[in-house]
Amino acid sequence: MRTGIGRLGRDLLGLVLDGRCPGCDSTGLGICPACRAVLAGPAVRADPAPRPDGLAPVHAVTGYDGAGRALVLAHKERGALALARPLGHGLARSVAATAVPASPGWDRLVLVPVPSSRRAVRERGHDHVAGLAGAAAGALRQAGVRVAVRPWLAPARARADQAGLDAGSRARNLAGALVAAPTVARYRLGDLVVVVDDVVTTGATLAESCRALGAVGVHVEGCAVVAATARRALAGPPAHDVGPDRSNPARAPAGGG
Repeated sequence: MRTGIGRLGRDLLGLVLDGRCPGCDSTGLGICPACRAVLAGPAVRADPAPRPDGLAPVHAVTGYDGAGRALVLAHKERGALALARPLGHGLARSVAATAVPASPGWDRLVLVPVPSSRRAVRERGHDHVAGLAGAAAGALRQAGVRVAVRPWLAPARARADQAGLDAGSRARNLAGALVAAPTVARYRLGDLVVVVDDVVTTGATLAESCRALGAVGVHVEGCAVVAATARRALAGPPAHDVGPDRSNPARAPAGGG
């Protein structure tokens, strides 16, 4: 008899049996309350400084340091797929911070994940941004939002690894690197489009995403990420409290389990 529990089951079991929080390495089962709280706060504006041309407003729920960085990397690089849900719920808060103040009259919220390269997906064994977008959409649906995840972006050419590149080098590396996918034909008036990614650093990737979508007539309302690098603009009063108040359908529930 086959007794395999699948990759997601193995990953979840590993988080439990390891007895360490993936955010701070404290003893316990899964994410500790303190690290979970990092993903459950209000989203804030996190525009890069300097801000690349054409970049829509960016929101993040935490900084890319400490527990926020550890959780993102555990999911992205170490295949801790069970973290997709709490990270996705944090991302939902960033999405809601963009959607709440948008012009009234939008019919459907559309999340467009930044595409990973085929090589990155192959090496990691999963498309981490697509997974986060799906988890964020699930959280938003629970709050009563009509939302869809659409792969409207695709790589146009190979890109160098962004790690270690400065802002100028990142911009040059990303220029023309993305293109609108054929599925963008499903875009319609009334769609409120938000580009989503896990982290914002210089903003070059998000700006290229906005450019590629804008080139085919898709208006990007904003960009949402889980974390923003500490040297960026995670400052100012919270953009919106996106707690579990269901009276506004664009509000996301509290951080996931």
